Amino acid sequence: MNVHFIAIGGSVMHNLAIALHLNGCKVTGSDDEIFEPAKSKLDHYHLLPEKEGWYPERITPALDSVLLGMHAKADNPELIRAMELGLKIFSFPEFLYGQAKNKVRVVIGGSHGKTSITAMVMHILKKNTQDFDYMVGSEVRGFEITVRLSKKAPVMIFEGDEYPDSTINLTPKFHIYRPQIALISGIAWDHINVFPTFDGYVQQFRKFVELIPPGGTLIFNLEDKVVKEVADSAKASIKKIGYGIPPYEIRNGKTVLLSGVKRIALNIFGEHNLQNLAGAAEICKCLGVSEDDCFDSIKDFTGAARRLELVYENMSCSIFRDFAHSPSKLKATISAVKEQFQKRKLIACFELHTFSSLNEKFLSEYSGTMQEADISVVFCNTHTLQLKQMPPVTDSAIKKSFGDEAISVFTDCFSLRSFLESFHWENKNLLLMSSGNFDGLDLNEIANFVSTHS
Repeated sequence: MNVHFIAIGGSVMHNLAIALHLNGCKVTGSDDEIFEPAKSKLDHYHLLPEKEGWYPERITPALDSVLLGMHAKADNPELIRAMELGLKIFSFPEFLYGQAKNKVRVVIGGSHGKTSITAMVMHILKKNTQDFDYMVGSEVRGFEITVRLSKKAPVMIFEGDEYPDSTINLTPKFHIYRPQIALISGIAWDHINVFPTFDGYVQQFRKFVELIPPGGTLIFNLEDKVVKEVADSAKASIKKIGYGIPPYEIRNGKTVLLSGVKRIALNIFGEHNLQNLAGAAEICKCLGVSEDDCFDSIKDFTGAARRLELVYENMSCSIFRDFAHSPSKLKATISAVKEQFQKRKLIACFELHTFSSLNEKFLSEYSGTMQEADISVVFCNTHTLQLKQMPPVTDSAIKKSFGDEAISVFTDCFSLRSFLESFHWENKNLLLMSSGNFDGLDLNEIANFVSTHS
């Protein structure tokens, strides 16, 4: 198969390109900008475009398929050329569905936790020698790439988000996968640029549940009021399985899962992660793994990349980074670190990076979300606002929205770094939360400083 990727540098797109290359397909691609780690990974497999930009002459009748990434706009010259030639054009969700339509499709949706749950399911299934294909939105330890496609695997695990499929199809991605086993981890309004109202946002999850065929299964978070309402109103022809936070205790700085008479020490922590684990276990049980084997398998799971990911630690200090950007996830992540390290002060830094978080109308949703932190920092980079073509957000608007006049606000990574280096780090933790990178803040430099000042 001869496949061309428009916007090959996307997080899923470059991994899918590598997966198809490993399956023996001829793969080409284009993009106007490719960042790490996609750049190095594509280069390793000799798939990195020779130069950046769009080249419609590369779109020829010899192509079997063209895959369109979200980054590509409707006026993309390669897309226009593909349409003129009448080529088969797929978004990556459409393409993945086509590869998995004869498999059992497990789709994990929700406003938060879906990457972690998907990663947990993958870890458990692998430990129990189950054969499966997958697509996950972040790197997972033990898996070289984030997409696997095979002919023999009977199951495919999808991380399914509610964002539009592509620039030419506004259907949410998780609708396209048409799940036989579906999970909803939580519903908390986000993506205000795509879903202007909360009701409109919730409706996408109702439609997601409607797509489960009779005899299929819905696994849902019992402790989320909105999720429970969606599940309660779902058709009677599907099986419904609720889950919540399993019993646990914190012993000697470790979270210990209490499963019957067993005590299972975990490398993950926080009630939201324990909730995620309970959901992942229900999926794996549906796929034939016993509950005991699920929990035994999770002992060495260390989490997905940028999901409460440990960047540095010594005897008195730890640095974590997390993808948290929605209000509910921000609050849950801060709470998890405070609960796990009750004797340490927490310096929590949050970057306003998404369209929603940078919108003053939505900003008030963050009220009180950082109140458990001992020192709160909000980072709002001017360049990010310019790229997203959004108006400036003032320091006073940020402090008012978060309900905390003591919050420190920074607009460049140099000032933020100087602020962090003003502390002595003994008995303190640092938590960096963003879907971006704090304008290139060098975490290794921060870790080196902390190592000598704690």
